[in-house]
Amino acid sequence: MEVVKLPIHQKANLIMKVRVGFGFDVHKLEAGEEFYLGGILLEHEKGAVGHSDADVLLHAITDALLGAANLRDIGYHFPDTDPAYKGADSKILLRDAYKLVQDKGFSISNIDCTICLQLPKIKPHIEPMKSCVADTLGISIEDVSIKATTTEKLGFVGREEGVSAYAVCLITG
Repeated sequence: MEVVKLPIHQKANLIMKVRVGFGFDVHKLEAGEEFYLGGILLEHEKGAVGHSDADVLLHAITDALLGAANLRDIGYHFPDTDPAYKGADSKILLRDAYKLVQDKGFSISNIDCTICLQLPKIKPHIEPMKSCVADTLGISIEDVSIKATTTEKLGFVGREEGVSAYAVCLITG
């Protein structure tokens, strides 16, 4: 077998960076608030409370992407002390964060998420959420996984006091 030696500049082009990011977010639920989750508005008696639209799923994805690219976290880039982000659409924050990731030469390979929520049931909303996330980021819906679980009536989620979400993403560059 013949071994082919490549010049150093060609070797560098063969190396691909693969990075994993993890995100977590939690928001309080209160009666009378709107409930945005995964970029869509859910009909429910309670909604999430926050400085922006309080979309816990999109915030977790945003943190996962930023973390994977070593770009700190959502609060660093979009602080809740800045009036510019009061009531902000989390889809815009997610899109802006992904632009920062792309500026570092990375793209999304896949995203996997879990929503922890007692009520409302999320199953009927999974596909619209996946579609919204994929459209927001300009990626294939096949690269977005969203799952949901209850906490079997345990803890703040089980008592319907709050909602939480976890996200993991893989980026390559």
